[in-house]
This record gives sequence, C-alpha cells and structure tokens, in this order.
Amino acid sequence: MIIVMNHDANQQEIDHVVTRLRQVGFNINLSEGVERTIIGAVGECAKLNDVAIAAMAGVEKVLPITRPYKMVSREFKDEDTVVKIGDIEIGGGDLQVMAGPCAVESREQLLTVAKQVKSAGAAILRGGAFKPRTSPYSFQGLEEEGLKFLAEAREITGLPIVTEVVDASTLPLLCKYADILQVGARNMQNFFLLREVAKTDKPVLLKRSPAATVEEWLMAAEYLLAGGNPNVMLCERGIKSFDTYTRNTLDLTAVPVVKHLSHLPVVVDPSHAIGNWRFVQTMSRAAVAAGADALIIEVHPNPAEALCDGPQSLTPKKFDRVMRDLQVITAALKNGLNSK
Repeated sequence: MIIVMNHDANQQEIDHVVTRLRQVGFNINLSEGVERTIIGAVGECAKLNDVAIAAMAGVEKVLPITRPYKMVSREFKDEDTVVKIGDIEIGGGDLQVMAGPCAVESREQLLTVAKQVKSAGAAILRGGAFKPRTSPYSFQGLEEEGLKFLAEAREITGLPIVTEVVDASTLPLLCKYADILQVGARNMQNFFLLREVAKTDKPVLLKRSPAATVEEWLMAAEYLLAGGNPNVMLCERGIKSFDTYTRNTLDLTAVPVVKHLSHLPVVVDPSHAIGNWRFVQTMSRAAVAAGADALIIEVHPNPAEALCDGPQSLTPKKFDRVMRDLQVITAALKNGLNSK
C-alpha cells in the first residue's frame, strides 16, 4: 500500500508512521519529494485492521496496491527507476548499449572485441564466463579464468561488465568480478537464486523466460526488490511461439506494456530473440522505437568460429553499422518528442 503524507507533515510525524508500520511487519520504501513524502509499505494488508494508519497525524490518504507485484509496480513508485553503474545511467533517458561475445573464449578474443565495441560506442561489455547450455557436451565457459579476462578488459577499456550468474554457489565469485549480474532466462523463476542475488549490492539484469507471461516476469523481479535490491533491469529476449523460422519471437509489445505497469528500466536482447545476425540490426532499431532503455547485443570477431551462438553474433563491422543507425534513430525520436 501507499501512504501519502500531507505536504506540511513534519519529520516526527513521518517517522512515527514508518515506525508503526515496521512494528506490524511491513517493509518500507520511503520517497521524499519536494512537495510531499510517499511511504510505500509492503506486507500483509490484513494487519492494518489493528493499525489505524489513516488516522495518524500527518497522513493525507492510504492507497492499496492492487497488483500482485507490489514494489515493482507503478502504483508503488510512479517515477522511473534509474539504475546507475558508475557514470552510466540505464533508464535515465539516454540509450545504453551492452555488447560483446556470448561466451568468453580466450583472452585475445575478449580483448579484441572489447576494444572494438568500445570504439563503436558501447557503454557496457557483456560476456559469459559460466554458460548453462542445453547440451552437456557444449562449451560450458571458462569460469573464473573467463572472469579474470573480463576484469582485464574492463581495466583496459573502462567498460563495466555484465555476466551471468548460474547458481548460488558461484555467486560470491561473480560478485568479486562483475559490475552487473545477469539472471538468465533459464533462472528467471529460480526463486532461491533470486533471493540470494537480492542480497548483493550489484545491479541485476533479469531476463524473461521464453515461456513467461509479463506478470510472471514482474513477479520474479518482485523477489529481487522485496529481498532488498532495487537496482533491477528487465530484459526482453524473445518468447516461444508456433513459428520456428527465428530462434524466438521478439515480444516488442512487452516494452511499452512493462513500462506502463512498472517503473523498472527495460532492456531488449535482439540477438537471442532472433537467433540470426541478419535481423539483429532491424530489431535493434525497432526496440529503440518501442521505448527500450538499453540493448544487449552479441558481437564476435569471427562468428563462424564462435563456441557459442555464432549464428546470431554480429561482426565488429556490422555492430559499428548498428550503432550508427541507433544514433540517427535516438536523435530523431528526441527531436520528435521535443517538437510536440
């Protein structure tokens, strides 16, 4: 629920309401604006039967949150969440691009592509050190050695890194190296892992499962926020449909829908959604037009020899072309909005 304080409520009155809510078991999110303070309270609303919050000094009104996801919803927080990674802001109005190989294969491969995506304008380096694969015989990643290569690439290029966490046992190791923790589509509803990730101070990129509804996706994000981590980004990476021509179906309708329902920033992964490099450029354009706050794109110096997801990876030259396209589109969108 939301408790809206009077514009002239003093700090003592605000503290009194917060203390009372915590006494009966509510988790509190405090938003102190210029004009008034909003208190977000998450817990069992039935407990309010014994607590007359609306009658307390300084309270203007009490509003219930009707959606099953509470802290993720626009009802809980109307303004957009901006996730900060150093000087980079995701959700702040400027498009950010994460780019790099699906999997870290070698030091040379990673450093080469890291320098190239940085030169093209990427803000964040992606790369998998632990790779959960459908086949047990497929390349599973370099693990800590791959994380060390990512850290070295960050040191050389200045790009923060995003990499996937696959289980709770390796989470401390990932936190040692990563700037952003990616929870992959396979683990979107691994609620034990989500609870553990929520305890970290790392921003989280939460990928949508290919069979998840929007509500299930947002409920997974709720685990992270309810567990204490507010720095969550939602990543659309394609859903399963009856068509098999592309790897998945990129659900761009999810971008405006989620931004309507939630305050969290939305990232789009056209590489995994399409599974074919030919269409990544077009769907990157479409994602930005749909309102995506960021993109995450796979880039490999030699896709034909990639150990993971080569068919969907762009060469550095093709990625550079995509980045130039995106500059034109973002400028056009800003000019269009400013002219209204």
